[in-house]
Amino acid sequence: MSRPREAFQYAVLRAVPRIDRGEFVNVGVILYCQGMEFLRAAVAVDDVRLRALAADVDADGVRLAAEAVARACHEPVGSARENTGLATRFGMLTAPRSTVVQPSPVHAGVTHNPERTLVDLMSRLVGPPRSA
Repeated sequence: MSRPREAFQYAVLRAVPRIDRGEFVNVGVILYCQGMEFLRAAVAVDDVRLRALAADVDADGVRLAAEAVARACHEPVGSARENTGLATRFGMLTAPRSTVVQPSPVHAGVTHNPERTLVDLMSRLVGPPRSA
């Protein structure tokens, strides 16, 4: 018998090297599945794609900021309010902000395996664009 499908939510992490231009490169995915008590983020920063938007971008700074989001999925950070549960933490991590690493709007889906879904989303949304 297969495992039941559970609802999940995700947001794409975007690197926005020049806030004034609003151009971005996808650098990660945050995935939250309440039914499986799963909150994780994966990150892959492509320096070449970033530099295509802004030659002077601090790629290490972008990587550090994106990895901080991934770490925040695993360990409590900030105030007690941010750490009252995975749903609250997901909400805090996906709140709109004007920084070099920003979350996309939140999207939804269903999954049997959130870890596998995270890998699939990374491949589809963050990996290099595929030829048609």
